[in-house]
Amino acid sequence: MNAYIPYGAYWSTPFAKWQGSLAHLNPLTLVAQTGQRALASRQFPTDAIDLAILGLTNPCKGSFYGLPYVTGLMGLGQVAGPTVQQACASSVRGLLMAAQEVQCGTASCVLLMMADKQSNGPVVVYPDPTGPGGYGVTEQWVPDNMARDPYAGQSMLETGENVARHYGIATAEQHALKLRRHEQYGAALADDRAFQRRYMVDVPITDRSGRKSLGTLGEDEGVFPTTAEGLARLKPVREGGSITFGAQTHPADGNAGAIVTTRDLARRVARDPGIEVELLSFGMGRVEKGHMPMAPVPATRQALDRAGLGIAQIDAVKTHNPFAVNDVALARDIGFAWERMNNYGSSIVWGHPQAPTGLRGVIELIEELALRGGRRTEVRRQRRPDLHIRAVGVAGNAVPRRRPGFGPLFQMLHRLVH
Repeated sequence: MNAYIPYGAYWSTPFAKWQGSLAHLNPLTLVAQTGQRALASRQFPTDAIDLAILGLTNPCKGSFYGLPYVTGLMGLGQVAGPTVQQACASSVRGLLMAAQEVQCGTASCVLLMMADKQSNGPVVVYPDPTGPGGYGVTEQWVPDNMARDPYAGQSMLETGENVARHYGIATAEQHALKLRRHEQYGAALADDRAFQRRYMVDVPITDRSGRKSLGTLGEDEGVFPTTAEGLARLKPVREGGSITFGAQTHPADGNAGAIVTTRDLARRVARDPGIEVELLSFGMGRVEKGHMPMAPVPATRQALDRAGLGIAQIDAVKTHNPFAVNDVALARDIGFAWERMNNYGSSIVWGHPQAPTGLRGVIELIEELALRGGRRTEVRRQRRPDLHIRAVGVAGNAVPRRRPGFGPLFQMLHRLVH
């Protein structure tokens, strides 16, 4: 697609638990502060940014103005752009839009920012003068949309149960997968969180006014200790079902950002000019009603087809896994073992704020492949010093606002070309 992510020109905050350390902060002002600091610490030439894209699913104060408000707060008042509201697929859609702008020549350097929080979600009142007393209809934005997809007529949990029955995925396999994901996350915490420190930025916590410092959030908050014994004690959430609280993600708050640009600029601003990250193709998928966790399967196949690659040529897979059944279903249908997916963690462990979830996964995948490629090419760098990380595909449930809950966001597959 002739679009590139400069190596190192991305960041993510830690994710905080629902009603945790970030619950009282406005996600738009927070993403602006985080992005401004991240770009400055990377000495990124902000005058090169000629477009920005904001991802935001849960409304908050100031979200009517969206992206221009955020760039204004960042001192980028000359930078315009859209706001994307596509629930857990917001990062994917934002990446695709950025890549298309660069490929078409309508932008040369795109700032991508994903900001959301599940905490303190808005309560929306839709006026209805014809209703009883004219009081209107009230919607609690976050819990009501978790509890019922207005199109499918089911909760997010029910869609997971539907897929578990379709594939015959028992609780035991779901728990085995969760244990594996927790183990993989542990690798990101090794050596004083050496892996996470490659991309993660601290969040200064203030009071609501922004004037009084309350501390700093430097690591994920709300990750549950997970053991086989603990999981075995859990019962399915629904009677007759198979999904326990341990086999699904949890709501969270946080933000993430990245640059998408031309090959020339990516090389000039990369932390390591010898590492090139190229976006190759994207895919979208939609399946029958009430089977949301299956949607990544056709989308992944589409992305691979567009890239002209087969699954055997893929080195690493990163997924958004709101339920363990998401990964099991994908693994069975595309032939990539779920044990090999999601090294260093995924959303079933570190939580799901909506828009930022996917971008954090993409960032972690880039860093995983940089580490892996560095080892594999070390003895050959005298012949060819560059390591190319090629983003083969991003796939997701691409129906705007159809799945505002813990639905499949993306599958991001990469190939190393030495």
